[in-house]
Amino acid sequence: DKAPLSKSLLLVPSAISILLTLLFQHYQKFFAYNLQAVKEDFQIWRLVCGRTICLDLKDTFCSSLLIYNFRIFERRYGSRKFSSFLLGAWMLSALFDLLLVEITQYIFGITINSLPSGFLGPVFALFVPFYFSIPRVQVTQVLGHFSITNKSLVYILGLQLLTSGSYIWILALSGLISGICYNSSLLKVHRILCVPRWVAKIFSWTLEPVFSSAEPTNEVRVGMGATVDIQRQQRMELLDRQIMMSQVAQMRRQRQQQGGMINWNRLFPPLRHRHNANYQDHHPSEQGIPPPTEVSEEQVARLMEMGFSRGDALEALRASNNDLNVATNFLLQH
Repeated sequence: DKAPLSKSLLLVPSAISILLTLLFQHYQKFFAYNLQAVKEDFQIWRLVCGRTICLDLKDTFCSSLLIYNFRIFERRYGSRKFSSFLLGAWMLSALFDLLLVEITQYIFGITINSLPSGFLGPVFALFVPFYFSIPRVQVTQVLGHFSITNKSLVYILGLQLLTSGSYIWILALSGLISGICYNSSLLKVHRILCVPRWVAKIFSWTLEPVFSSAEPTNEVRVGMGATVDIQRQQRMELLDRQIMMSQVAQMRRQRQQQGGMINWNRLFPPLRHRHNANYQDHHPSEQGIPPPTEVSEEQVARLMEMGFSRGDALEALRASNNDLNVATNFLLQH
C-alpha cells in the first residue's frame, strides 16, 4: 500500500529475470553488463539493459527482498522523490562503476570486462538513507551480548548480496558513493537529477492504477511509522500516555477517599502469586471479599489482542473494577 513504484520494481524485473533464466536464455546476452562492449564498441544501450535486469536468480531474490524492505522510503517521501533518488543513484553509480573499474586496473592490474547485471547500484545506494534516517530498535539479544534490531535482517540481506559475485563489491561501493552524493546537501545533486513533475504525473495516471494496492482494513488507523516495529512502538507510547493519565486520576480519587498514598501491590497483587499456596495467608477472609465484578467481553478481547491470556485479562479487569487502562498497566507491570 502507498508504494506503487516499489511494487513495480519488485514484480517486473523479477518476472523478466525468471523468464530469461528459464525460457529465453538465448536473449541473456543482450542484458549482460559488458563494460568492454561499452568502451570499445560504444554499445551505450548496455548501460541501460545491463543495469536493470538481474541474470542471476540469487541476485534477483536478494535485491527483491531489499526493495520490499526499502518501500518505506516511498511511503515516507512520496513516489516522485523516491523515483528521483533511484534515478540519480542509477546514473551516478554508472559513472562510478566505470571509474572504479579503471582505478582497479590502474592500481592492481586487474582487467574487468563485465560486472554483475541488475538494478544493484540503486539498491545499495538505498542503504545510505536506511542507515541515517531509520531508527534502530532493539528486538532481542543473542547469547546476552549480540543485539538483534529491526535493521539486522536488511543488513544480512545486503551482506548476502555483496558476497554473491566476484566483482559485485564494485557495484556496492559505487552504489554507496552515489547514495552519499545524492543525500549530501552540499553537492545539491538532488536538484539536478530529479524526475520532472510532468513525467511523474504521466506515470501516476498510467502506471499507478496498475500497481497500486488497496489500503488494508484489518488494522486500526494510526500514524504511519517507518517500520512495523516503529508503528508498534507508537501504539505502546500512546497507550502509556493513556495509562498514565488514568493512573493519576485514579490515585487522586483514592487519595481523596482515603487521605493517603496508594499501595498498588496491596490493591493488585502480582498474578504469578495469586495461585501460590504460600500467598493465601496475605489474602483477606472470604467474608470480606466483595462479589466479583461483571467483566466486559469486549475489554477482555482487547487485552487478549495485546498478547495477554484470557485468565490474566479477567483477573486484571476484576481487580481494576473493569477499568481497561488500569488493567493494562497492571498486566504490563506484572
